[in-house]
Amino acid sequence: MAHPPIRPSLAWDDGCITAVDQRALPTEHRSLRLCSVDEVIEAITSLAVRGAPAIGLAGALGVALSADRHRTQDGTDEQAVRTDAQRMVSARPTAVNLARAVERALKRLPEGAGAVLAEAQAMLAEDIEVNQAAVDRAARLVTELCPGRPLRILTHCNTGRLATAAVGTALGTILHLARAGCVEEVLVGETRPLLQGARLTAWELAEAGVPHRLCTDSAGPAALGRGMADCVLVGADRVTANGDVANKIGTYSLAVAAARHRIPFVVVAPESSWDHTLPNGSGIVIEERDRAEVTAFAGTPTTPLGTRAYNPAFDVTPAELITAIVTERRTVRPAPPSGPEAELAELCRELYQRGWMPGTAGNISVRTPAAENEQALITPSGRGKGTLRAADMVRIQATTGRPARTGGPKPSAETAIHAAIYRRTDADAVIHVHSPYATTVATRHARADQAGSVRLEGHELLKGLGLADPTGTSVPVFVNWPDVDRIAADVDHHLAAHPAPAPALLIAEHGITVWGRDLAQAKDRLECLEAIFHLLLLAGTGPAPAL
Repeated sequence: MAHPPIRPSLAWDDGCITAVDQRALPTEHRSLRLCSVDEVIEAITSLAVRGAPAIGLAGALGVALSADRHRTQDGTDEQAVRTDAQRMVSARPTAVNLARAVERALKRLPEGAGAVLAEAQAMLAEDIEVNQAAVDRAARLVTELCPGRPLRILTHCNTGRLATAAVGTALGTILHLARAGCVEEVLVGETRPLLQGARLTAWELAEAGVPHRLCTDSAGPAALGRGMADCVLVGADRVTANGDVANKIGTYSLAVAAARHRIPFVVVAPESSWDHTLPNGSGIVIEERDRAEVTAFAGTPTTPLGTRAYNPAFDVTPAELITAIVTERRTVRPAPPSGPEAELAELCRELYQRGWMPGTAGNISVRTPAAENEQALITPSGRGKGTLRAADMVRIQATTGRPARTGGPKPSAETAIHAAIYRRTDADAVIHVHSPYATTVATRHARADQAGSVRLEGHELLKGLGLADPTGTSVPVFVNWPDVDRIAADVDHHLAAHPAPAPALLIAEHGITVWGRDLAQAKDRLECLEAIFHLLLLAGTGPAPAL
């Protein structure tokens, strides 16, 4: 498919930089003429020029402008130019493109102002070529991920020609797909607080004749939940070595919703947006902007006098939530997290979807290797089990339950019970859930103030527990004391008195806890017991309570 004519958003014109003033759109299309470094910095900080590639190019042209203004009889006042360059880099710290473009332009400074300008203009031409290659690659990927139908695409912020030299990244991909007849509709997030989506993306889509609708930022995740989009396409201001992505605030919530509803989430960004000096997103400096952007509208205050504001310009989306990152040279599919943390998170999601860990209920833990000082990982307290990530898991001392690290989320409220099991058995994994049949049996056979047990005999499924005597066993039922430590003490006492116990226990009105040599065995045992309790309840006989 032929590419459309190039309409640059930035250019060098007779000693000055010209750029589209993005603050004026959509009501007015006007150009800025920036003839000093101060004007360049003002254009970048005020978002007259915005978008990671565009501000990088503005920075490179700004170095050329400074070099031109600081010519001397002996050449160029290099120190003055470098001072100007540092001021420009500090204007917006989150996007890596700005610092890299300025650095690249400065490398030509010893050759004189003409060489710096030539380098900046070469970067303009490269940006068009790079973005076109990324757009072509991303469009192919999207049609592979969502084949055989006109696409409904959700995008956020503005990543079109206004944000780059001319072509765009994520929005450039959408326009490319639209020209091929592959787009049914684009859902545009407004992008608070300065409405880059509402003002700029909607303008570019309208200019291209692409059907679109605007939605509030907070409505984007709900739209994904209702099946209103087949794919999410966004850009990036910085990508770290592990694939974490910094982008306009509001991106993270879309990624979480897309992952929850299994909708492809694709990032389109040039290789220049990758920062391999940062291992992950925790090291990204997030710019916070003036509170007046959210405490007032069009200059009119909308909040009580003195109201403080949290106004970050960007957020960080973890790599595990991203389907693919597309550059001009490659398509990176961030590897899903591995290790025990990821295994815990995946099992939580599975048991949540089965209804066995509703809301924040239930907890899972797994011992880590002995070389790590008998530690374990456990799910955090008060967190929904359907959305837990590997990074949410809490490290504890396995046999005491004490947190192994300060700060971060608190371990599950039932950690003491897990610690008692680790002290008294050779288990390396513990699962506690509120599965319906086990919980019903536990409740039916509860005692007001003392532990009891449920006798199980003659079930073929008992073989799945790995008992010395697979024909029968007793599963203890513990009182659901308000003080969890008291339950843990009862469990500890029982396990000390029964050196070869059944690998499970019930807590009245509070579900079932099972354990095994690993999570797979513990899960198998859980499923066997839940099936046995289901059969007993269907038969209507149920095991007789025993003390």
